[in-house]
Amino acid sequence: MGEEREKSLRIVLADLHIHTCLSPCATLDMTPRKIVKQAQEKKLGIIAITDHNSAENTRSVMAAARHTGLCVIPGIEVTTSEEVHIVGLFEDAADAISMQALVYDHLQPGENDDDLFGIQVIANEFDEVEGINRRLLIGATSLGLSEVVDAIHRLDGLAVAAHIDREAFSVIGQLGFIPEDLALDAVEISRNMTLETAQEHFKEYKRFAFVTSSDAHDVPEVGTRPTNFLMAGPELAELRLALKGTGGRKIEY
Repeated sequence: MGEEREKSLRIVLADLHIHTCLSPCATLDMTPRKIVKQAQEKKLGIIAITDHNSAENTRSVMAAARHTGLCVIPGIEVTTSEEVHIVGLFEDAADAISMQALVYDHLQPGENDDDLFGIQVIANEFDEVEGINRRLLIGATSLGLSEVVDAIHRLDGLAVAAHIDREAFSVIGQLGFIPEDLALDAVEISRNMTLETAQEHFKEYKRFAFVTSSDAHDVPEVGTRPTNFLMAGPELAELRLALKGTGGRKIEY
């Protein structure tokens, strides 16, 4: 039985860091249908929707992908009090919304300046505007790095340190190192560096799984640097096993 399960494993391409038109720094073209269409054209099996400090568009993208075979993981990219970006990936939208509630309770006060930061559009599955988020999503929360990671894990999510090769808003860029006791599930490399280069450059962090993502803010960027996962199918449970390298599942570097 185990051998048959091993034989069923296949390569699944995943882009685990994608913004929608809800993120102030994303283009207004990053609508649910356009994101799904681009993901399909790039032959992706999994995408994760990870807007800045909000998960309000996750359900819309999931609905837009219904019947396409594309797995959409609901997520959020949280800015910690240290101004470190941590991506949370969840089993269902309700968990992502629960994380959002915590983030909103600790988000920097103030109203978004559309002209300065960009408009924050809440869209439905048909790419229609449902509303405008007035919160300062570009800002930081008062939640510390460990608090954010722990909160993600309490919701049975996966915590990924975003773009650790970047100086701005990365754990290494902000702190100079990754704390030994930080229970990350993976570290992400931006599309500006290959995984092979990153594993050499950051070899002191080989205890973590390394993934690459597009961090897409515009439609053509979706799927530009996916991670190849060997697993039984496109779902979070399989992704979790692949990040741990168990059951034959793994990242194909």
